[in-house]
Parts: sequence; C-alpha cells; structure tokens
Amino acid sequence: MFEIRVICPPGDADRASTALAAAFDTGPARQYPTRDGKRTRLYFTADHRDSSTNPTTESE
Repeated sequence: MFEIRVICPPGDADRASTALAAAFDTGPARQYPTRDGKRTRLYFTADHRDSSTNPTTESE
C-alpha cells in the first residue's frame, strides 16, 4: 500500500480521482486546499491492482 498526492486546479479533482481509480485500487480522496488557496491537494491511499484486473497490463 502507498499514498499518492496530487496537486491540481479544483476543477480537475474529479478527473484526477477517476484516472487514479482506473489505474489503482484507491480509497476515498482526502481533499485540502493548497497554502495559496488556488489549487487543491488530493491524498489517496492506493494499492496495485491484481494483474488479472489491471486493464493496462500487457500480455506476454
């Protein structure tokens, strides 16, 4: 298990969450404003997907 931090404009938070959930098994995002208040920090607890369910895994 590991943690992923994403800093993005507030309007991109849903898109970032969706993309990470497609690539990893993620928990719900913890969301905080950046110090300047202009962007959003997202923290995800994530784990690698089983290779049988990972759509990006290529067959050998």
